[in-house]
Formats: sequence, C-alpha cells, structure tokens
Amino acid sequence: DVYYLNKRRANQNLSPVPPLYTIADAEKAMPLFVGLQYDREFEIAPGVKLVFRDAGHILGSASVELSITDNGRKFRLGFTGDMGRESMPILRDPNKMRELDALIMETTYGDRLHTAKNGETDLAGIVNRVCERGGKIIIPAFTIERTQELIYNLHLLQLQNRIPEIPIFVDSPMAVNATSIFKIHPECFDKETYDDFISENINPFGLENIRYVTSVRESKEINLKEGPMVIISASGMAENGRILHHLKNNIENSKTIITIVGFMAEHTLGRKLVDGLKKVNIFGREYKVNAEVRIFNSFSAHADYNEIKMWVKNYDLEKLKKIFLVHGEEKSLINLKKELLSIGVKDVEISDYDKEFKLD
Repeated sequence: DVYYLNKRRANQNLSPVPPLYTIADAEKAMPLFVGLQYDREFEIAPGVKLVFRDAGHILGSASVELSITDNGRKFRLGFTGDMGRESMPILRDPNKMRELDALIMETTYGDRLHTAKNGETDLAGIVNRVCERGGKIIIPAFTIERTQELIYNLHLLQLQNRIPEIPIFVDSPMAVNATSIFKIHPECFDKETYDDFISENINPFGLENIRYVTSVRESKEINLKEGPMVIISASGMAENGRILHHLKNNIENSKTIITIVGFMAEHTLGRKLVDGLKKVNIFGREYKVNAEVRIFNSFSAHADYNEIKMWVKNYDLEKLKKIFLVHGEEKSLINLKKELLSIGVKDVEISDYDKEFKLD
C-alpha cells in the first residue's frame, strides 16, 4: 500500500512516507507468539490465571477469562473480544465463560439487528441474477472467516444445484493463505460442516470452478474477462488492497452487483456504498455508482444486540457487578447500554480511552 501511495506522492512532488511496519518487523514479532488451547488454564502472572474460550467469531478467535487473586480476594474478569453468532456456518457457536464479576464487551452491532439467517438464499439470488445479466458480483470480504464462509456457501449451493457453476475468483494472497489454514483445522468446525462436507470426504473450500489468485498479473487479468463471475477480494471495508481495482473497473457497469457482507466503519468506501452514495472516489478519481449494491447482514460474524443479550442472560446477573462497553460507534455503545440495563444488568459503563477503573 505504501509503495502505491508513494508512487502517487511522487507524481505530486511530495516526499515519500515510510510504512507503518516492515517484513523485518513482522519477523521479529513472530517468535513472541505462543499458542494456547481453548479451555485450559494458564498462570500468566503471580495470582493471575488465563483461560481462552472459543468466541465463535473467526478461526482461532477467543474470549479472555482472567481469574485474579489479590491478598486473598478473588475476582473473575472477562473480555469478549469480537463476539460470534450461534448457528453460523463452519465454526462452533460462542462458548460461555465461567461466572464473572466484571465483563469488558464489544459493541460493533450494539444498535442493530441482523436479518434472518438466510445468507444462502440471498447469495443464490444474486448469482442467478448476475448469470442472466452476464455481469460480475464484486464482494469486498475480510480475508479470515468471511471469505471462507462465502466459499462454503457457494460450494453448498452448487452441491444443491441451486446455482450454476460459474468462475469464482478469490483475489487476495492473505485470504488464500488463510483458507489453507482453515483446511488443516477441521477440529474447529461445527457439526453441520462435518455432516455436509468432512464426513463425505469433501473439501468445503475446494470447488472445481474456484481460482485462488495470488499474483498481480492474474489479478489484473480478471478485469479483462467477461462475466458472469464472482470476485471475492480484500479489504473487507473496501479501503485498500485489490478490491479497489475491481471496483474501479466495474462500479460504473450496470450489470455489476456489489455485495456488502460485513460491517463497514464510518468514512470507509464500503460505508459510502452502504449509504447509497451515487458517486465515490477511488484512487483520487470520481466514479459513478451504476452498479447494483446489495447488503447482506446475514453474513455478519458479529453478534447483534439481541444475540448479545441472550448471551449475557446465561450469566448470574447478581454476581456480575459491571459491564464495560468498548469497540463500537457512539450510537452502538449508547443503545447496547440501554438494552443490557433492560435485562437486569446492574451497572453498564461506556468506557473512555485511558480511563482507569477500580474493580472491587
């Protein structure tokens, strides 16, 4: 990204900017990672024990449970991390932590309700429609979980003869690598994935008509091909990466369907498409949005506020003294606080950056 940015800055007679980090920096960090299994307790400091619980959000995602002993007093603190959803494809449902005294909770979808979990039907509809048009489906997707979930659903739809076999391109080197990691961790899959694929010795991510693209040359060649086809590419919020090139080349074509399948933060290109803007800037140039934009919240990997409330109800609300809300836009934070208080949570705090709290 910095290489591309600096090319533009050079054309504007601006000095280059350094990258946030380099490959060498990443290589120095790698030896510091230590793998821990779910549901096993580890002492990480004197008087502090850690347990990771399966968060059901993406492969390997975890909620954090800390058991703290200080001067004979015991306290249990939880941190949700990104909260997954029940009955979603591939991964197991979120796991409950033990009873907690306090909880730090994310609020990404704290003010929203997902549509019914009919992602397969939605996806089948746009694939069949784009086949009639001879166009392209462009999907900005996160490289971990969302991309694999889309591949899984496309595979299932083809096995059920609900969509025709059309070319599917996964154009993201990181997504290609992430998918290979999914393939070697079937122990993290849910029962439905096992029943539909693993028990039949079928690779959920191994469609014959799918092409995993890594090289820049192959990525450029996709835009020279005629539809129908599906292009899944990063970044998930359409802010950088190869998805921008696919949008640039197809957004003004009325045969194109741009499919939004995840959360789009404020001020991102993805959010502008969600908000229905008719003109957007890509690489500094204005483009008309002639493409059809479809939004499928059923693919979201974040729990909505009803799902969060159901999860919280599993805990002893007399013991749970306080919930701290983090990681969300202001309206999400405010609404989730109201919803949690309505089910009997005693104290809900919207946390400010760098603010300290005393846990009793």
